[in-house]
Amino acid sequence: MHILDIFDKHARTFSFEFFPPKTDKAAESLFEAVKELEPLAPSFVSVTYGAGGGTRARTHELVKRIKRESPLDPMPHLTCIGHTEAEIYDILEQYTEAGVSNILALAGDPPRSDPDYDRSRDSFPYASHLVRYIRQFRDRHGGKQHPDSRGFGIGVAGFPEGHHGCPNRLEEMDHLKAKIDEGADFIITQLFFSNDDFYDYRDRCEMAGINVPIIAGVMPITSLKGMQTICGLALGARIPARLQRAIARCDGTAESVRRVGIHWATEQCSDLLDAGVRGIHFYTLNKSTATREIYANLGVASSLSLISPEAPRSPLTGA
Repeated sequence: MHILDIFDKHARTFSFEFFPPKTDKAAESLFEAVKELEPLAPSFVSVTYGAGGGTRARTHELVKRIKRESPLDPMPHLTCIGHTEAEIYDILEQYTEAGVSNILALAGDPPRSDPDYDRSRDSFPYASHLVRYIRQFRDRHGGKQHPDSRGFGIGVAGFPEGHHGCPNRLEEMDHLKAKIDEGADFIITQLFFSNDDFYDYRDRCEMAGINVPIIAGVMPITSLKGMQTICGLALGARIPARLQRAIARCDGTAESVRRVGIHWATEQCSDLLDAGVRGIHFYTLNKSTATREIYANLGVASSLSLISPEAPRSPLTGA
């Protein structure tokens, strides 16, 4: 379903993110988690894209399998890094044939194995260029008929805590506006742990004339190791002092850390819903348990139940 139709159907969207596994055994384990999340009826699920080609083929395989074997609506990530225009065209053709409706267009990070990677070799230096190409895909290249007359729905990334590659926050907003002006339909943010960061970001988007839906990215902490992983994935995500103190009180006890992380994420989601967030996107790390527990804590059976009226912004409490 095209993302614009999804937003029309859901007053609030809930969605999940998976990353492509590196082995066949891990692929089967992931698909079990996918099946466990089906009853939650997410608005869509996204699938990440490995830098430098490491897991790109598995991204395509996973997207097509989800489309083929589950009722979930997959949204593949697509990055500028390491791609020619011809390669992007071929990928878009594949997704058209598979019936994929939406794509998350990203700049992408250089391969870790090549710290001196030269981006000038890429056909798309910035995500805005990739958004433009996807938007004009059929008209410019005579591609096969997309199942939706509007072509692909296009999402882009947002960074409530700031983008590591752009320390100037005003300039960063200009780059985001460029992606929207090229035809992006919505924004999914990087994960954050303080809702105030998200609210400030949302307000700054409005001031910049960015009026597309903004979906908040949430990742619950489920272990001390996981917290370190989160900080690495998010390139320095800010862990609020209150959350750090709550985790410190656990004295490293695994189950206590997990409970604190689930509680904090639940309170984040509850507050975001009360403040009229357009959607929440769970970074699942390919596991279903934490997401299912948060749904249960919120008192809902599926994302279809998460339709709440607009409400005044309230402070994050109880975390």
